[in-house]
Amino acid sequence: MATTVDATAWETRSEQLTFSGDAWIGNESVPARSGETFEKTSPVDGRSLAEVAAGDTADVDDAVTSARKAFESGVWSGLAPRERKRILLDYASRILDARDELALLVTLEMGKPIGDALGEVSFVAQCISYYAEALDKLFGEVGPTGPDSLTLITKEPAGVVGTVTPWNYPLLMPAWKLGPALGAGNSVILKPAEQTPLSGIRLGMIAAEAGIPAGVLNVVPGFGETAGQALGRHMDVDVIGFTGSGEVGKFFLRYAGESNMKHVWLECGGKSPNVVLADAPDLDSAAQQIAEGIFGNSGQVCNAGSRLIVDRSIGDDLLDRLLAASAPWQPGNPFEPDTRMGAIVDETQLKRVLSYIDAGRDEGARLASRRSSRTRATRCGSRRRRSSDRCSP
Repeated sequence: MATTVDATAWETRSEQLTFSGDAWIGNESVPARSGETFEKTSPVDGRSLAEVAAGDTADVDDAVTSARKAFESGVWSGLAPRERKRILLDYASRILDARDELALLVTLEMGKPIGDALGEVSFVAQCISYYAEALDKLFGEVGPTGPDSLTLITKEPAGVVGTVTPWNYPLLMPAWKLGPALGAGNSVILKPAEQTPLSGIRLGMIAAEAGIPAGVLNVVPGFGETAGQALGRHMDVDVIGFTGSGEVGKFFLRYAGESNMKHVWLECGGKSPNVVLADAPDLDSAAQQIAEGIFGNSGQVCNAGSRLIVDRSIGDDLLDRLLAASAPWQPGNPFEPDTRMGAIVDETQLKRVLSYIDAGRDEGARLASRRSSRTRATRCGSRRRRSSDRCSP
């Protein structure tokens, strides 16, 4: 599809998209065994996007069985690295071919501005290509021994890899895990965040189109306490990769310890302060970087610079510069090409953000910047509402 730059054209195209909310297991779309679903609505305008399969233990069992069968058969794990490379490069190419569609899906699911979503898709293709290109350039080792023995160290796939990803980068976060896991020859089960399940499902479907065999990449949507926990506790999963909060990361360590002691690879977020000392040489540059660090992706980043520690002697000066640097970061219609801040992903996160503002006021803080009064799309149910409706911060 050709890239468009007009907001009306993007909105029109978004209304023409169709979505699959089924699980993707064995290269087939399947409903949850329980028949349970949950509704996925768009934070942009409140429209219903799809009824999504609420995966649970039985669905994770099916996905793991499919993944294990594919792994043991060697249909992917047994391929020569150059063959996996060829298929993964085709996968990356097909992702780029679907750039507009995938970007629209990210905007609709997560509220990310369309320009940022287009960039995310490009990064996904680059990520998959990077690991594909590395496959025929990785070597084993010969261990240092005496003349009467020989030690060889080889690299082998781990087996079945479970991945649980967050909603703030619904394509890129899965890609960071799928690229190396698939490249090494593993079979993978992806459990995308319940806030953004459709993007992960589409990645699974495109993988099949590229020739990745059935069972090698499975996608089970659902909730963390059901599908996520089932994946973490499964006795036939060899590795879990998780990106999210430290609190949930600890759960996965516990699940591994209480099951088969699977390897757990965690990427857990935390507070990230900006520290500006009195001798900072360029306060304008500092203000620009601080604004980008907290307002980028609507602040929905695990390392967002949400704390500012400043030498008292330059505090007022830096704040004035920061307010000026913040001016372009106004929430707007995510379909507008020049919008820098889109919608908050869902009502839960929106209320959390507003609660932080209220808590600051209650503790004596002064609100230094207010939102723009320009009309924009929001989560509050209609396509356009005025910002005075207090639907996003």
